[in-house]
Amino acid sequence: MKIAVDDLSGPEIARFLREHVRQMQSVTPLESKHALDLDALRSPDITFWSVTDGDALVGCGALKRLDAGHAELKSMRTDPARKRSGIASLLLEHIIAEAGRRGVRRLSLETGATAFFLPARRLYEKFGFRECEPFADYRPDPNSTFLTRVL
Repeated sequence: MKIAVDDLSGPEIARFLREHVRQMQSVTPLESKHALDLDALRSPDITFWSVTDGDALVGCGALKRLDAGHAELKSMRTDPARKRSGIASLLLEHIIAEAGRRGVRRLSLETGATAFFLPARRLYEKFGFRECEPFADYRPDPNSTFLTRVL
C-alpha cells in the first residue's frame, strides 16, 4: 500500500469523497454533519493523503492546521469493501507521525456519537485519543464525539 499527498484533482478521489459525504449525510443529521467536501479540502491549511493498493484507491485522510501547535484530523475514510484490513491504522499512524514532524503538539478530531461510528471511536482510542470538549469552531452536539491526544 502507498500513502501519498493528493492534490484532489483526479476523478477517482472526487467520487470517493462524494461517497464519503453522501454516507455521512445518510447517518448524521444535517446540522451535525462536519464532513468536508472536495472544495473545502483544497484549503491551504489542509494536507490530504490518499491510500492506494496497486491502482485501487482504498482510503484517505487529512490534517487541518488549527494553530501553530494544534491540528485536526479530517476526512478519514476506508473503502467499505476494505474495512478492518488495516488501512485506517496505517493511515492514522502516518498522519500522527506527519503531524509530529510539523510541530503539532495536539491532534484532535470530531466523529459521530452513534453506533455507526463505534469502530472509528475504538480505532482512535487504540491510538491514544481521549474524549475532550469541543474545539475550534465546534459546539456541543449530542451527535458528535470530540477526541484529542497530545503528541
